[in-house]
Amino acid sequence: MSQNGPVAADDILLIVDVQNDFCPGGHLPVPQGDEVVAPINVLACRFEHVILTQDWHPPGHRSFASSHHGRKPFEVIQTEHGAQTLWPDHCIQETHGAELHAALKVPHAELILRKGFRPRIDSYSAFFENDRKTPTGLTGYLRERGFSRVFLAGLALDFCVRYSAEDARRQGFAVAIIEDACRAIGVEGSIEAARQSFANFGIPMLESSAIS
Repeated sequence: MSQNGPVAADDILLIVDVQNDFCPGGHLPVPQGDEVVAPINVLACRFEHVILTQDWHPPGHRSFASSHHGRKPFEVIQTEHGAQTLWPDHCIQETHGAELHAALKVPHAELILRKGFRPRIDSYSAFFENDRKTPTGLTGYLRERGFSRVFLAGLALDFCVRYSAEDARRQGFAVAIIEDACRAIGVEGSIEAARQSFANFGIPMLESSAIS
């Protein structure tokens, strides 16, 4: 199925984690993260159907370096769910950092899906927790509503966008990344790994100009 061209009725735009803490001045800023807002606002107008995700951590979340004595942000530990990058405290529930960026204008978004709210497990993907077993319910929502293609934009390309795209593909959806509407954080080769993964999954990376 071609990913270029007109948006169809069974297409949906998934906008990932465009939140204050992931933008300049936030607690876990993605370089130039705020630059995704303008292209996403334009892109969203081309889609009848849009979903937003929102990182939504409780204080003291296990993924925070501050929750592990002597550990620093961006170190990696092993948990029963596999490797866990430790992050600065970010997107804590009901804080300014967890709020969606004020300039993000997508009033017709039909769902805001919160993730990462379980204290003991992180959640990059919009489809599954990082145990790779616990579903968010998004797959069922998309299937019940008859969507077949998922276009992704947002933050960060090499983590939450990547894992969401991979899981969407595993769940049988056609998937595409809107590259100019994403920014990456870049940790230990994560950008290169994401691009290789997209190639392995056959997930194209498009410019927003290719979507009409």
